[in-house]
Amino acid sequence: MILNHSLSASDFLRVFMDKRFTFIDLFSGIGGFHLAMHRLGGKCVFASEIDVDARKTYQHNYESISPDLFSNGYFNDDIRNITPQNIPDFDVLCAGFPCQPFSQAGYKRGFDDNHKSERGNLFFNIAEIIEAKKPKAFFLENVRGLVAHDNGKTFAIIRNILETELGYSFYFKIIHASDYGLPQLRPRVFIVGLKNDTELLRGFNFPEKIPLKFTMSDVWNGECSRDIGFTIRVGGRGSNIDDRRNWDAYLVDGEVKKLSYKEARKMQGFPDDFHFPVSDTQAMKQLGNSVAVDAVEAVGRNLITYMNNTDKKMSVAKTTHNKGEWSELLVFVKLLAEQQLFLADADLNPTDNFLNIHKVTTENLDLEFFILDKSTLEIVDKKTGLKKQLNFSNLINAETLNKLTEVIKTKSGTFELPEFEIIQDALGFSVVKGGHSNQKADILLDISHADFSRRNNEGFGIKSYLGAKPTLLNASGNTNFIFRIDGLGVDKIDEINAIDSSTKLRDRIIAIEQHGGSFHYVNAEKEAMTHNLKMVDSLMPEIISHILLAFYKNRISAISKIIDFIHEQSILNAQIHYGDKLVLQNKVQKLLVDVLLGFFAGTKWDGAYQANGSIVMKNSGDCVAFHIIDLESLKMYLYENIKLDTPSTTRHRFGKLFIEKDGKLYFKLNLQLRF
Repeated sequence: MILNHSLSASDFLRVFMDKRFTFIDLFSGIGGFHLAMHRLGGKCVFASEIDVDARKTYQHNYESISPDLFSNGYFNDDIRNITPQNIPDFDVLCAGFPCQPFSQAGYKRGFDDNHKSERGNLFFNIAEIIEAKKPKAFFLENVRGLVAHDNGKTFAIIRNILETELGYSFYFKIIHASDYGLPQLRPRVFIVGLKNDTELLRGFNFPEKIPLKFTMSDVWNGECSRDIGFTIRVGGRGSNIDDRRNWDAYLVDGEVKKLSYKEARKMQGFPDDFHFPVSDTQAMKQLGNSVAVDAVEAVGRNLITYMNNTDKKMSVAKTTHNKGEWSELLVFVKLLAEQQLFLADADLNPTDNFLNIHKVTTENLDLEFFILDKSTLEIVDKKTGLKKQLNFSNLINAETLNKLTEVIKTKSGTFELPEFEIIQDALGFSVVKGGHSNQKADILLDISHADFSRRNNEGFGIKSYLGAKPTLLNASGNTNFIFRIDGLGVDKIDEINAIDSSTKLRDRIIAIEQHGGSFHYVNAEKEAMTHNLKMVDSLMPEIISHILLAFYKNRISAISKIIDFIHEQSILNAQIHYGDKLVLQNKVQKLLVDVLLGFFAGTKWDGAYQANGSIVMKNSGDCVAFHIIDLESLKMYLYENIKLDTPSTTRHRFGKLFIEKDGKLYFKLNLQLRF
């Protein structure tokens, strides 16, 4: 049934001659995006919808055309439970995210709508998935009120995150369903963006409007007083036909008639054989929440065509990097030139202990660089085995490296570095990670040491102080921790959430307690984080909860000082024998090392280290290292230098009271660790 499509024969042939694309369908409802993108040749590899009845309709209609979605467990219920890294790779992210927080018909709380399972914050889950999966494109839909909400501030935040933080182009337009053939007003903002859409290529256009494919008379099979119908709404039925808020009463053949789901289905662009295994009332609600299929299909067709053309035009080599990426390249060439790496003490001072370097490469690089002598490299292609020698004495020297260091320190954002081009061209590569962020070993070295013979492909992470101090654990939904608030009335949620002082998190926590509320740790927001913490130590989740409260309430940031505070307050005495501070300190030190070398917050960890050391580029440009052969120095360095930091509360969805489906109040705190 759903295989019916509205493509012309030429369009149909063109689509299927192109490479088939994949997409995910978030806040999927009954699958308006799914139907439109499937008609364009797309394959849905993941979907998410929380409403139980909408899920029934979705699965009933799409199980036959997307069986893997359901058999492989990729039909998720709550987007907040998604670990982005566990979503299959895909090309296009589609999402009609909740519109009630921005709608004229609601309270218009926007991002502050925490009264129904944080629905106002759910855009930021989309941003996290885009950040983690880096799809080619995104396609979003919402009510037109989103554009003007809060005097345009909400839309500006969304645009800044997608365009500036995540590096996508950003196009938007207010579109009516009637612009693309459906007899319904339904003004909605459509937002699309592409990853590889550089300033030189940028030129996406929304499709031209087309005439109506049919009118409301065709919908009713009778003479209707209107060619274009009202916007289908959720609820509110029963208004008089003369009421200015009327949306479901029509004059047909001189008689007033009310919309049923059958008329609404046609107005939204769903085929007659799209079935609703739910009540008629639920069917109307689901259609009111859905997208206009033909409008999505028209915009989607232009997006996919433009995406494919942009892919073909993109240069393989990347010439712009951010400061961290340039720093990784700088470390790579410094190791080739210096050929020794001194181990550091806890204060980052080089010791007399050093590693000899014999080969430099990365997990993602096809080339290996063997050091033959002080000025000669042998470059080996891993795939073909082809070899060539390069004399680099004039190419990479102390003067060149110092100059590059100073240039990188002065830059910000993403930028080109012409001074590096000659080196890049000679070496034959332009990136270290190659876009892979989920790896601890930024670089692989063949090394030897006074205490051991040569070890091959020893993994090292890279931390650079050339810019802002590096992070040990980046903030995300994966690092949110949930507390249940007992003893506080739900009537206090708006009053406490409205606190907006310079120390608002501290002040909100204190206000909660002053009004009789108490904090009870529940769990990490994502299951993977809870699993990983317990892999470190069974008590670690509870330790983290007290660390977070000490930081946000008592404003203690240094991890070592927080542990002093917890010990002095006898907070964990019942869990740790006699409140032994050294035991607690050792547990936290192990956590820090495990985060550095072992696990990512969003992926379940097996307990093995991905790297055996870390290279630190100091602000001077000098490189020192830590290695597991001197684990105590690494532990003390981390313990004495790691601090908690406060990331954006809006971006990472924490720091406000919210009401969950069980009717109880909850509060989230975020763990970000920085050097």
